Amino acid sequence: MNLELPTSWRARLSSEFHKSYFEKLQQFVDAERETKDVYPPEDDVFHAFQHTPYHNVKVLLLGQDPYHDEGQAHGLCFSVKPGVRPPPSLKNIFKELKNDLNCPIPNHGCLTDWADQGVFLLNAVLTVRAHQPGSHKGKGWEVFTDEVIRTVNAQEEPVVFLLWGKYAQDKAKLIDAKRHTILQAAHPSPLSAKNGFFGSRPFSQANQALRQAGRGEINWCLNKL
Repeated sequence: MNLELPTSWRARLSSEFHKSYFEKLQQFVDAERETKDVYPPEDDVFHAFQHTPYHNVKVLLLGQDPYHDEGQAHGLCFSVKPGVRPPPSLKNIFKELKNDLNCPIPNHGCLTDWADQGVFLLNAVLTVRAHQPGSHKGKGWEVFTDEVIRTVNAQEEPVVFLLWGKYAQDKAKLIDAKRHTILQAAHPSPLSAKNGFFGSRPFSQANQALRQAGRGEINWCLNKL
């Protein structure tokens, strides 16, 4: 597994790589890649860290595990590569974005523009076996990403945490709600979007919190590709 983290993250997280849980995780992922298709590609596993340096994190959006169909996952939660059809959850995110901020629905599903502005698009599990959602759950990634969340929580500047669905909301215990803003809503999947995601207005609320913290808003509207 390629463990190349950008400097700002490496200084805070590289000690995790030497712990026994991570060594077991690395062995597991490497063995999986030898005999099975695993997503995202090895060089994209830490893509979110590459696009959003530690001190640039304004918003942390937490996903569960990567998309599991061919060509979709590229290391940013909910995002797909240019030219790949947006999955249902992402389509619902764009619907809420249009209703919230009147952003046009883009002709793609690539969220790198958000990441480059300071939206840290983190999955709790960073790899998955092809066509088997949750297949790398419980192998050690959650221990690592919990530490990532704690590391972001330690930032002096206020951060907005977007926690969609129960899985993400369970991570609220890792966050100091007195210093940071936690915005919770239902997951945008078709199964739950109508029960608390639609109408939650996460994007305008995030920008309001960022304004109040003096951090500058995110331009959530995506340009066409």
